[in-house]
Amino acid sequence: MKEQDKGMTLIVKTITRLTVGLILLFGIYIVSHGHISPGGGFAGGVIVALSFIHIMLAFGKEVAFKTVSQKVASVFESLGALIFVTLAIAGIGSGYFFLNFLAKGEPFRLFSSGLIPL
Repeated sequence: MKEQDKGMTLIVKTITRLTVGLILLFGIYIVSHGHISPGGGFAGGVIVALSFIHIMLAFGKEVAFKTVSQKVASVFESLGALIFVTLAIAGIGSGYFFLNFLAKGEPFRLFSSGLIPL
């Protein structure tokens, strides 16, 4: 089977190419402004994950696995866990509450929520 025959129709693939970048950008926006507006990190993370699922559904899982290999996905997963544990240890080591040791900033600024966006 040819590479072009895998996945869905040409229309779905074209729409995916046009929209997946915007979906990813919107997810990153929601994550970075989650402490200011409703939604937050969880909703933004779901939107970012859906952009990759969109690629997998439109082009087939072979193309998705070529784009992001199992090794790269494993590295990002491990890196996320390592960052979480590092922040937890830093909070405990500094004598403050678990994951709540960065100072709060000025209201209505992007970095005004301490560790909430992280």
